[in-house]
Amino acid sequence: MPRIDPSSRVADGAKLADDVEVGPFCTVGPGVELRAGVRLLSHVNVTGVTTIGERTVVYPFASLGTPPQSTGYRGGATRLTVGADCQLREGVTISTGTEDAGWVTSVGDKCFMMANSHVGHDCHVGDNVTFANGALLGGHVEVGNGVFIGGNAAVHQFCRIGEGAMVGGVSGVTRNIIPFGFAFGPKADLVGLNVVGLRRRKFSRSDLHRIRGAYQALFFGAETFAERFERISAEYASDPVISRIVTFIREAGKRPLMMPAAGDAGGSDPDL
Repeated sequence: MPRIDPSSRVADGAKLADDVEVGPFCTVGPGVELRAGVRLLSHVNVTGVTTIGERTVVYPFASLGTPPQSTGYRGGATRLTVGADCQLREGVTISTGTEDAGWVTSVGDKCFMMANSHVGHDCHVGDNVTFANGALLGGHVEVGNGVFIGGNAAVHQFCRIGEGAMVGGVSGVTRNIIPFGFAFGPKADLVGLNVVGLRRRKFSRSDLHRIRGAYQALFFGAETFAERFERISAEYASDPVISRIVTFIREAGKRPLMMPAAGDAGGSDPDL
């Protein structure tokens, strides 16, 4: 039997697993499903057609499954799915999708969203993603597994952030970031590789040097970028990491690819 504080309101039609805990002053709408082990600590609003995965914990004043903040939204039954083992801290807001983009916003497993971060409509966030305080995603953003987004960073709608990438705090992202890239700045540029993230994934020193070599060959040199890209694609076709970067670039998307800042000579990274 779910444990529901008397001050909370759970609508008829909501589906709650037997061990769900709903703390004081929460609101749970009729289209909501809270799976095993979910905890709403207090003052949480979960509405819309929203599914919260197993053991996810939601902190006070979070609002999940509200209608998309889109002037084109026409009131359809769009959805939000949040995975298992997530931590959604104070004031997190996540909107549902829109009719024009698959109807769903999704967040993967084991995501940690710190206070006041926001996921806009039609975003797709992978597993093990961390949002520091105040990180914001515009609509239609795709975030790969293992990404870290720094505090008060903002990501423009339709951008793609590849797996294992890092966005520095207070950065403005308007272009696609390659897997394992590190982006930083008010108008963010690519400033290197997310070396800390690669190490946490247990890449060896030789792996890091190989990836760094491919990064330098791809973004720096006398040839055009297209020529360098085709050369790297052929040279590293069997490399399990670099081929993911190549595939990400080929898939393109609506936003341009983030490049290093003008004048960056691609010098060696002291962390390598």
